[in-house]
Amino acid sequence: MKMTPEILLKSLSDQTRLRSLMLLMQEGELCVCELTYALNLIQPKISRHLASLRDIQVVTDKRAGQWVYYSINRGLPPWAKELLQASLKGSLNDKQHRADLNKLKNMSNRPCELLTTYE
Repeated sequence: MKMTPEILLKSLSDQTRLRSLMLLMQEGELCVCELTYALNLIQPKISRHLASLRDIQVVTDKRAGQWVYYSINRGLPPWAKELLQASLKGSLNDKQHRADLNKLKNMSNRPCELLTTYE
């Protein structure tokens, strides 16, 4: 599917997808369990929204053992990257985004920490 402003903006209109993308923009790479924990949502809901973002090529995924990690697609068109950057900038002072980020930062036994330990 070719990325268009309409497609990207429609994807950003969903709160779960927007919150997930803003955390991914700030953190770089997160696994489903980290997003589930930070957003306080069930895994199937997070996975469904991430699959939707993957289908329109906003995010990419990679498997590492039992975890699937998501990140922003580096091949996004420049206008899409700029839109996501502007959205993150607007979210930095948002109460919900700060709460999501704080919860993520306080998550114990994050997979990225465990992965580093066992590599």
